[in-house]
Amino acid sequence: MTEQVWEQVDRYVAEHLLAPDEVLDAALADCAAAGMPPIQVPAAQGKFLNLLARIRGARTVLEVGTLGGYSTIWLARALPPGGRVDTLEIDPAHAEVARRNLARAGLAEVVEVRLGPAAETLATLTGPYDLVFIDADKPGNPVYLREALRLTRPGSVIVVDNVVRGGRVLDAGSTEPSVVGTRATYELLAAEPRLDATVLQTVGGKGYDGFAVALVS
Repeated sequence: MTEQVWEQVDRYVAEHLLAPDEVLDAALADCAAAGMPPIQVPAAQGKFLNLLARIRGARTVLEVGTLGGYSTIWLARALPPGGRVDTLEIDPAHAEVARRNLARAGLAEVVEVRLGPAAETLATLTGPYDLVFIDADKPGNPVYLREALRLTRPGSVIVVDNVVRGGRVLDAGSTEPSVVGTRATYELLAAEPRLDATVLQTVGGKGYDGFAVALVS
């Protein structure tokens, strides 16, 4: 019953606060047609990322984990003229779908989809980025967070998705790689003096999870 209510609230939020969007709907349809897992951010969280980028006044955005480009569209739409998104994707098929979705959204000149393992691609970047969104493989999050810190500057914002794992983050004895990586990410957020962070728990049609938001100083 609770999950049904979460889904209903998701729909209520979308109906009241999110305008109909054929481009985003088409992106989701293309992802489904390509057999991608439905793990992109929910629409309300996409809007949150868009608002956060606008509040920050971001001109440069780094996304770790493109999938089909759904969250990328939300982020790229927030940028002023001359803004830029670099988004990293390891799967060539996913990257191709993302490029098509971005082109249909009129964002092909705003976004560069960089193909390859994120840790390797990150090492080639110089930044600085005003906003970083990390939503890739969870065991890699500590590496991605360290690289994000290198590639940002004071006042930049870093968001790390899926850091609650349905509550499994509480299990200190877990050997599940996604939980181990997530717990290590918390330790890094807590230990790094240049980061001031919190976590927001979320519920919705995709279940129970949450994301971390950190301010770079």
